[in-house]
Amino acid sequence: MVGAFREVVRARWSTGRRCPRDSTVEAVARSGRRKGVPVEHALNGTGALPRLTVAVLTFRRNAYLAELLPALIEQARSCRGVQRARVLVVDNDPDAGAAGTVEAARPAQAPDTLLGVHEPEPGIVAGRNRALEECAEEDLLVFIDDDEIPGDGWLDALVEAWGAGGCAAVTGPTPPSFETDPDPWVSASGAFDSWQAQDGAVVWSADTGNLLLDLAVVRRLRLRFDPRYGLTGGEDSLFTRQLTRAGGVIRFACGAVVTKRVPPGRANRRWVLERAYRSGSSWARVRIDTACGRRLPLRLAYAAKGAAKAGVDGLRAVVATARGDVGARALHEVSSRGGMGMVVGAFDVRVREYGRAGSRSRR
Repeated sequence: MVGAFREVVRARWSTGRRCPRDSTVEAVARSGRRKGVPVEHALNGTGALPRLTVAVLTFRRNAYLAELLPALIEQARSCRGVQRARVLVVDNDPDAGAAGTVEAARPAQAPDTLLGVHEPEPGIVAGRNRALEECAEEDLLVFIDDDEIPGDGWLDALVEAWGAGGCAAVTGPTPPSFETDPDPWVSASGAFDSWQAQDGAVVWSADTGNLLLDLAVVRRLRLRFDPRYGLTGGEDSLFTRQLTRAGGVIRFACGAVVTKRVPPGRANRRWVLERAYRSGSSWARVRIDTACGRRLPLRLAYAAKGAAKAGVDGLRAVVATARGDVGARALHEVSSRGGMGMVVGAFDVRVREYGRAGSRSRR
């Protein structure tokens, strides 16, 4: 999600209220607690080191993938605190275009370190759920995106934080790396800013571009990525929010850094505002989908909040433009566009980001 929009919305509009509901996730979580098994860290008590898979979802980014895979293989082979680590590529290209890239990166001396599977069903949710299915016998699953590069010690930092923190998931910083220098508006917008938290801090949700999951907890709670978010994004927010609402703990590891590539096609005002609109829509949908109580009052409330946000920050953007304040203009324009997205998201209008063809938005 857009960094600035994410933080502004969280501060202004989050209700801060958590109330149980009779969902499968909540019911399973309550059952686990009654049996005295902590939901936060449910790896079996055999004492065996965990088996780990690093999953990369990819769609027609073979140049990026060719650079990423050797780095992942190196970290998987040297990872401490695990029985075995491997890399899994889930290719979401209907033409299976990543097969050659995967084969070229496969280490001759340890071919099982790298696996590739083809998931032709469109959408990021299909790819993430395929990764879950491929890891049915694994203990830990780590997601990283194909446009990211792991920092030194990234995988070790995730595993160490998981082992020390008694948690269900671990996330870390994702700073940007611009392929061309962004203009002042883009830099000031905060759109590509990374998560920030204290090392070991508990966070309530996380992006799947840098996320370790304890699969024993995921299975216990019967969590899956929701197909309704397959072409819109926001599936990671819903998944991790369901995890924490059920009692799971997500911790932040400052040393688990991955760098996010930002190509010129994204480092521009138009793309940032489109992403803010989509993020606003997904943000509202996730809150409504994970809330208890009647939906209509919630929809009206979030729509009203989004409309107020869009209007107030829209006016502030106009004032900032008149003053020549590029930084303030960027922040308020992103926030205003996010508010517009909240309005449509409140009524379950799905703003597409990952569709391969057709309109950008539909119910």
